[in-house]
Amino acid sequence: MEERKAYSRDGVLAHLEMLEAQAHELALKQEEKEQQEEKLAGLKARVQELRARRDELRAKLELQQKRLLEKGGAETHPEQPSARAVLEWKIKSVKALLQLFYLTGISGKLTKRGVCFCISTAYEGTYLESYYLDVLTKPEVQIQRHSVPIFIPLEQIAKKYLQTDIRRFLSVLSDHLNAYAARRYQADQLQERFSDRLEGTLQRNSLCNLLVFHYNVPSDGRSFLFTARLLYADPCCSLPTEAIISCTPDAPAALAEVAAAHSDAFRRAALHKAFDSFSKAEETQDEALISPPGSP
Repeated sequence: MEERKAYSRDGVLAHLEMLEAQAHELALKQEEKEQQEEKLAGLKARVQELRARRDELRAKLELQQKRLLEKGGAETHPEQPSARAVLEWKIKSVKALLQLFYLTGISGKLTKRGVCFCISTAYEGTYLESYYLDVLTKPEVQIQRHSVPIFIPLEQIAKKYLQTDIRRFLSVLSDHLNAYAARRYQADQLQERFSDRLEGTLQRNSLCNLLVFHYNVPSDGRSFLFTARLLYADPCCSLPTEAIISCTPDAPAALAEVAAAHSDAFRRAALHKAFDSFSKAEETQDEALISPPGSP
């Protein structure tokens, strides 16, 4: 009898220690989350400040180009500017571009025949990959070499903007590269942080605009397999435009609502953050089941 009481006490103490450890871990996670949110808020404010500065520099650049063209037109025939005037205009335009894009993740340096641009990608304050383009400015603007992935539509973007608006060309290309890097980063984070929930390998194409994976969802002491198919129809977007979530035929009818909620979460938040919210909701539900009714 005494042995049973001792065993019961040991079991209760072990359970209490486990709950205390879980509470401590949750507190650490909450503190880490608050720090990350504070850091993210600061970065977002900095981004807004840089964008305002970029717009200001862009307006100054356009005014400078306009004045330079007017000056060139006054000194020479308006329909036939001199080769020297054109060259000076190109050099000043390139220097202004370098100053402008440095604030938006795009930097560059002048070369003998043009400019070498570097497009740095980032997602939510995390710096990712950088890509390079060697652009010739004479005798005409053209890309000499680059490190842009083959599945990024560089040729189409260049055909549309490179000769007429190089600022727009770099901006659109940067949007494509940042969105791709963000999608790949989210997929990597999902595999690294939630491998215990995934069933099998996450399937993705080169552009990471189609993701298919299977993951387990607990319900009533059992685990049910969900299948997610995420489609990113907008190549410049880091969130899916379509999220189809399905569960196994033997799953309870109530899980259909869970699948719908997961679909909405995937379309609103980063992939790994959506899974964070799933885990926290499940932990809250488990705590409610462990705590007896009326307990403080």
